Amino acid sequence: MKNDNALVSQPTYYEEVQRKGYSRRDFVKFVSMMTAFIGLEQSAIGQVAKALETKQRMPVIWLHFQECTCCSESFLRSSHPIVADILLDKISLDYSETLMAASGTQAEDVLKNTMAKYKGQYLLCIEGSVPMGADGVYCMIGGKTSFQILQEVSEGAAAIIAWGSCASNGCVQSAKPNPTGATPIHKLIKGKPIIKVPGCPPIGEVMAGVIVHYLTFGRIPELDRLGRPKAFYNKRVHDTCYRRPFYDAGLFVETFDDENAKKGYCLYKVGCKGPSTYNACAVTKWNGGTSFPIQSGHPCIGCSEENFWDNGRLYDRASSFSGFGIEANADDLGKVALGVTAAGLAVHAIATNFGKSKLIHDHETEGKESEQELDS
Repeated sequence: MKNDNALVSQPTYYEEVQRKGYSRRDFVKFVSMMTAFIGLEQSAIGQVAKALETKQRMPVIWLHFQECTCCSESFLRSSHPIVADILLDKISLDYSETLMAASGTQAEDVLKNTMAKYKGQYLLCIEGSVPMGADGVYCMIGGKTSFQILQEVSEGAAAIIAWGSCASNGCVQSAKPNPTGATPIHKLIKGKPIIKVPGCPPIGEVMAGVIVHYLTFGRIPELDRLGRPKAFYNKRVHDTCYRRPFYDAGLFVETFDDENAKKGYCLYKVGCKGPSTYNACAVTKWNGGTSFPIQSGHPCIGCSEENFWDNGRLYDRASSFSGFGIEANADDLGKVALGVTAAGLAVHAIATNFGKSKLIHDHETEGKESEQELDS
């Protein structure tokens, strides 16, 4: 088939927003939220809005290999309806084994047609690791191994997003002894821009933010040394956790049912991996910013880090963290910190936890104020 330089007969994202019945206010609120999440200044709201208003929908192929579909589930449950109703609903119409209505030969024809019609133009999203053991028989679709499908589909992709820890680092499938030979995407595909979005699962708003960044600027976001978007993986959960002041004061939960747990003390001694985990959980949170595991009373298990299943028992505290000096010994903490005043602790909590939350709030306020300007 002929490969045109431009996307053929594709509506813009804003046209889809209107077609779905959302108001201009809904659109501006969504743009403001996404602009904040991807770490842009308030002045960029207009740039993001213009991109979604004028750029045609980018075809997306979404593949599933060895995984539990929790990434798709997380995306579908993002706090803003436009995320699932426009971004995911529209892109899934190209190809997604989980969400598309077609199946069998009909589904495979859709995949082939999208690859041919939009060669070099589509975004490839992948959930799950690829089993390389036993010639790939552990995960086969339509008579082909996951690796064969990955090679075929990635060849014409403009960029690749590895959703979740399975695709980013192998996750539980690659835990020792890794019987299926589960392998993350970046170890199998070379010469293509690859964005890792680890987490089990990643936060829905984080996933939406990565897509919106690519749609707005036509390139992948700035990545850290592990290939993760810096906007979401540049700080430790420990640094933005509201329980951090208790850590600094040497106040820890010793067992899950003790009085310290009821008081909301730090969960480090019962296995919290927040000091060694980079993610946006404590800032963006889940379920519309309602909570995250630590706030719910469960320690961070470090699911966005490589080999987290093999990095010791989940409920055993880590003995040390490289580069943190005295923080390596939690038993010594608090001998000096106990003299810190309650006011000092409150200031510390505000400084470490609410900086980015304020940015998001400011973006939403700015979005409301800018609505009239965007309409003009």
